[in-house]
Amino acid sequence: MTRQDLCIVGAGPAGMAAAVAATEAGLRVTLLDEAPRPGGQIYRDVTRAPAARQTLLGPDYQAGADLARAFGASEAVHLAGATVWHIEEIEAGFALSYSHDGRSHVIEADALVVATGALERPMPLPGWTLPGVTTTGALQILMKSAGVLAEDPVLVGCGPLQLLLAAQLVAAGRPPRAIVETVPMANYARAMKHLPRALRGLGYLTKGAGLLAKLRRAGVPIYRDARDIELEGRERLEAVSFTSRGKTHRIETASAGLHHGVVPNQQVTRLMRCAHRWDGRQKAFVPVCDSYGESSVPGLYVAGDGAGIRGARSAALAGRLTGLRVAEKAGRRASPEITSLQRALARDAAVRPFLETLYAPSAQALAPSDDTTICRCEEVTAGQIRAAARANAPGPNQVKSFLRTGMGPCQGRVCGLAVTGLVAESSGRSPGDTGYFRIRPPLKPLPLSELAAFTPDDE
Repeated sequence: MTRQDLCIVGAGPAGMAAAVAATEAGLRVTLLDEAPRPGGQIYRDVTRAPAARQTLLGPDYQAGADLARAFGASEAVHLAGATVWHIEEIEAGFALSYSHDGRSHVIEADALVVATGALERPMPLPGWTLPGVTTTGALQILMKSAGVLAEDPVLVGCGPLQLLLAAQLVAAGRPPRAIVETVPMANYARAMKHLPRALRGLGYLTKGAGLLAKLRRAGVPIYRDARDIELEGRERLEAVSFTSRGKTHRIETASAGLHHGVVPNQQVTRLMRCAHRWDGRQKAFVPVCDSYGESSVPGLYVAGDGAGIRGARSAALAGRLTGLRVAEKAGRRASPEITSLQRALARDAAVRPFLETLYAPSAQALAPSDDTTICRCEEVTAGQIRAAARANAPGPNQVKSFLRTGMGPCQGRVCGLAVTGLVAESSGRSPGDTGYFRIRPPLKPLPLSELAAFTPDDE
C-alpha cells in the first residue's frame, strides 16, 4: 500500500467522521479498526443490526447508521479486523504496525488520528472477579452484537449508561432486578451550581429524565447513595449486599453489571509519549491537545472520547473538525465549516460539568479495601499496592516492577487508574504528580507466527 496522507485508528463516531471529512477534502485515508464492522463501541454492529434491535436500542444508536453509511460511501480505505500493535514516528510522518489476516504489516502516513475512544473506569469491589460479574458496557455489547439480554441483572454504580441500559432492558421486556446507585446525596447539591450552564444541553437532561420516568413506570427499584457494596459468592455471584440510606440490603442474583463512567483510552497516546494532564473533574488523564485535537506530538491528533469524555455526538463533531484540520494543514483549502463545528462542540460540552459532578466516582471505588483485587491479570490486591507505595515505589511503573501490576493481557487498561489512585493516596501526592504506566509495544498481544511473517516492505 502506498503512503497515505492520513491514517486513522478506530472506527467509532470520531474515526468515521474524520475519514469522511478528510476524503471529501481529497486526502488519501486509511482507517484501521479491530472490529469486523464500523461503529465502535457506541454504534457496535449498527450496519447489520435488525430493525427491531435498532428500535430497542433507541434513536441515539440509530443515528450511527447514517454516519456508518457516509463512511462506507467515502473513498477511505477501511481495514477491518486490523489490530494496531505499534506506532513510531518516522521522517515527516508515522509508521503503523498492525496485524491483519494472520500477518503483520506496516503502513506509513503523513498524519495520524487516534480515535480509540474510551474504556470503562475500573470499579474494584469485593467479589468483582466472580463469574457472573461484568461491566455494564459488556452487557450492552451483548445486546448490540448478538441480541443477548442479561438474566435479571443488578446494575451497580452510576452514570448515564446505567440508566440507558436499564431502560433498554425494560423495553426488551427484561427489566433489571435493581439499580444500586452509588451517587452520594451531597453530589446532587454540588451539581446544581452547574445546572444553568447545563441547560444549554437541555436535550441531555430531558433524555435522562425520560429514562428515569421509564424505569419508575416499570417498577425498577433504585437504591440511592449505596455504600459498603459487596458481591457475594463462592464459585460464582450469588448476591449483592450494600447499605442505602442507613439500611442494609441483600439482593440475590447471578448477574451484576458494574459501571462508574468511562475514561479516555490512553494506550496509543502514552505509547507515543504525548503529554497528558490530570483532569480533576473527570478523575482521569487526558492528552494535551489544541482546539483541533492536535497533541504535543506534531501531526498526531486525538479525536473523540480519547481526548476527554464528551459522548458520541461530540465525538462525531470532533472527528469531522480534526479531519478538516488535517486537510487544511496538508495544503487543502481551509473549510468555513470549522468555526461552526467548534461552536457546536462548545454547546454540546455545556452539560459535562453537571454530569461529571453528579456522577463522580464513589469513595469505595477510589479507595478499595486492602483485600480487594485490583490487578485481575496478576491477582494483586489494594493492600499489596499500598505496601509497595509505602516501600518507596514513587509511581505505577515502580509498583509494576515490584508486583507485575499492568503486565498481564490487559496491559493496565483495567487496573491502571486504580493503581495510580492507590499510589497517590499512599504517598500524599496528586494523581497527576504520581503518573501512569509507561506503555510499550506491542499494544495488543500477537502470535510469534505473525512476527515471523512480517514483511517491512509489504504492499
